[in-house]
Amino acid sequence: MRVVLAEDLFLLRDGLVRLLVAHDFEIAAAVESGPELARALAELRPDVAVVDVRLPPTHTDEGLQCALAARRERPGLPVLVLSQHVEQLYARELLADGTGGVGYLLKDRVFDAEQFVDAVRRVAAGGTAMDPQVIQQLLSRRAAGDRPLGGLTPRELEVLELMAQGRSNAAIAGQLVVTERAIAKHTSNIFAKLGLEVSDDDNRRVLAVLAYLDRDR
Repeated sequence: MRVVLAEDLFLLRDGLVRLLVAHDFEIAAAVESGPELARALAELRPDVAVVDVRLPPTHTDEGLQCALAARRERPGLPVLVLSQHVEQLYARELLADGTGGVGYLLKDRVFDAEQFVDAVRRVAAGGTAMDPQVIQQLLSRRAAGDRPLGGLTPRELEVLELMAQGRSNAAIAGQLVVTERAIAKHTSNIFAKLGLEVSDDDNRRVLAVLAYLDRDR
């Protein structure tokens, strides 16, 4: 699996390269600036991009904007964004096209090698990998009177939070110590309450997450 990695801090970039190589990823390019990232994504067409939000020369949202531009040119390009802080606008913008293959992790999470590698693989396979802290902060801003979300039970909210992290029904069932059949029922109820018509289940899972992330737009 070929990876383009963008991180301007040398020690972190080098550490990520070593970690990914140790888990059988091929590093197509490891770059430190927005222009280098844009070229690498256009020319190398990796299986997944792992991108720091803030890159030179602007040190604002250079990495994210390069990733979004690449996804416009190549819809569905898997992108895992790394950030120092929870920045809700970036999370919503990344998920806005609803095609999956996206992730948003806080940089602290990369120190858990197993979780980080699992997130890269999940995103590369077309899934989502949202940091639990990102989801927690997004959910904490929802008003009690927000009708679509207010209609969910506490258990359904808990299931949706885990779903937004990219967990499968089986993984959610294991986390909550219930049967997979019970989780399937909860997810069906969530889709119905959010007004998501029957379609490909993976697409509805992404749209369910977007129902949270797009409320503040």
